[in-house]
Amino acid sequence: MDLTLDNLKQAGAFTGAPVEREIKWEMGGQEHTATVYVRPLSYKTAVSDIMSVSKGDQALIAGRIAACICDKDGKAVFTPGDITGDADPARGPLDGNLTVALLTAISEVNSLGKSKS
Repeated sequence: MDLTLDNLKQAGAFTGAPVEREIKWEMGGQEHTATVYVRPLSYKTAVSDIMSVSKGDQALIAGRIAACICDKDGKAVFTPGDITGDADPARGPLDGNLTVALLTAISEVNSLGKSKS
């Protein structure tokens, strides 16, 4: 295959629209449910991952969530600072259970950790 935009489109090399997922997490003794939109791993995710390597694991995870979780139109919901709490120290970092629920949704959309037969 020649590397052309048309061939890449036919091969599905572009991520396209975000994928809708429902997440559940417990916080303060209450179960919460939300609809989230997950952008499949893409150029934006790769850039975020590379930029955060020098900052450590916390930045990598926050960058991954910020790069993948979006609204239905594909606009980012979070910045990495929103996840870590650096954007608003009075608000603090994102709840741990919600963080895990978001990472699980990202993993599901991208089939991470599942071998293909």
